[in-house]
Amino acid sequence: MQRILFAIRSFFAILFTGSLPADIAEAYGFKKPVAAPPPKPVPTVKPSDSALQLLGILQRDARLVDFLMEDISAYSDDQVGAAVRNLHTDARAALERYVQLAPVVDGVEGTYTKIEKSDPAAMKLLGNVPASGKAPGGTLRHKGWRASGVNLPTLAASQNVSIIAPAEIEVE
Repeated sequence: MQRILFAIRSFFAILFTGSLPADIAEAYGFKKPVAAPPPKPVPTVKPSDSALQLLGILQRDARLVDFLMEDISAYSDDQVGAAVRNLHTDARAALERYVQLAPVVDGVEGTYTKIEKSDPAAMKLLGNVPASGKAPGGTLRHKGWRASGVNLPTLAASQNVSIIAPAEIEVE
């Protein structure tokens, strides 16, 4: 008889409350599951984090930000050229280490190139562009660049990517 009462109570409890009464669940060996601890919040990665990380790498390896933020108008062309030579070598090495680049159009600059209709963002039309914005081709002025791979190091959870380069303080 008790099973019939449990069945009727269970039916109406589930119908109206959406859950089985605790005493009936315990009578049949079911226990309320222990709540798992809430998961640790995963640090959110913003799209700007990778850009700031790459800028930090270029600063660390080539001092790019230092060069760009410096007023170079007082220096001679020879001095600027000498500084840029080292900056170019170091920045290129850092970029090649973390980003694989490939040309958008694999052709010879200065030659006629047909326009492929695959990605409109991949081509920028210059000069006498028709009103329709479509042209069969033109002279390749720049091959363009696309990232074929990015291998940036994993950011530490505590890493503040907004710090491009920390201040340097010499203690004497």
